[in-house]
Amino acid sequence: MKKIVLSIILAGSIFAADNLAQSFDLGFTNTTGNSRTTNLNAKYALGYKTIGLYTRPLDVKFSLAAYYAKDKGIKSNEEYTADLTLEQMIQDGWLGYFSFDWLRNPDFKNYDGKYEFALGVGKEIYKTDRSNLKVKLGIGYNILDFADTTPTDTYASLVQELDYTNKINDLSLFYANLKANEGLDNFSKNYEVGATIGLKFDLTPTYHIVLEEQMLYDNLPPAGYKKTDTKTIVRLGLSF
Repeated sequence: MKKIVLSIILAGSIFAADNLAQSFDLGFTNTTGNSRTTNLNAKYALGYKTIGLYTRPLDVKFSLAAYYAKDKGIKSNEEYTADLTLEQMIQDGWLGYFSFDWLRNPDFKNYDGKYEFALGVGKEIYKTDRSNLKVKLGIGYNILDFADTTPTDTYASLVQELDYTNKINDLSLFYANLKANEGLDNFSKNYEVGATIGLKFDLTPTYHIVLEEQMLYDNLPPAGYKKTDTKTIVRLGLSF
């Protein structure tokens, strides 16, 4: 069965910098939906800005996250995610981009691997020293590799994204990203909607705290699984 995905996902604290910038965060996540538990959460993020085509800026953003929990000695959640984005500036705020998203959660979402590749264009609608609003539109290719005997599903999709960051003051940052990935074969039934919203507070130039809320709604989840999952995340991080 082909699958359509619509997702709204707010990007975490991953921003390309003039030099290589990395961070490692460790904290706790409360989940609801297919897993209702408090998880240990670890996240690595990398940002880098370099010169790309025609000597214009190229942003590279990457993150890797893990969630794990046990209840009375029994595993109650285990999930891994990875995200990669390349954004090539073109002219007058226009950009081209490539993105790759991966998720693995065989026991609680039935995904041995959930993959999304996307390629498209974007536009910076509003930009100041403290805030940035951009939109992106692209074509995606999705692969759903299930943990049970369900055949692997592949489908093409229309990808739309709205990304916003606001540096509230010198010590705090608000970030939000809305993303729509709609499969081209069945818009009305096979879609996914998600949301994430976050605040990052710098305690020192090296240490920070992240507060983040995520929601994911899958209108056609694997058989027997719930449609809605949420994550409430609190992390202490180290920047280097």
